[in-house]
Amino acid sequence: MIKPDAQIHIENLRLRTFIGFNDSEKANKQDVVINAWIHYPADQAYNTDDVDNAVNYRTICKKMIAHTENNRFLLLEKLTAELLEICMAPGVTFAKVNVAKPHALRFADSVSLTLSATRDQ
Repeated sequence: MIKPDAQIHIENLRLRTFIGFNDSEKANKQDVVINAWIHYPADQAYNTDDVDNAVNYRTICKKMIAHTENNRFLLLEKLTAELLEICMAPGVTFAKVNVAKPHALRFADSVSLTLSATRDQ
């Protein structure tokens, strides 16, 4: 019996938030670009064609947006870890989140941090 692993990718979610510890970073929102990969066993979803048996990526995305825009963060590690927790919704077996902070470093397009987590089925 095939047990496919669904892979959802939320790609280049562009938001603004307070992130950083310098005075200018604390006073002004900055751009962040978020990518998330969410895996879950899809057999129930495709066998039943029932939305209740699938991971609702719209709900996850809305939670990520609200959390990012309504909070302040000193470190990329904190924001990324909290977004990873949101992505590890019920039924999710693996998630990876990358948060990039464009123009954070001189001469670099961005700096980013990636965290991942796994849950046994």
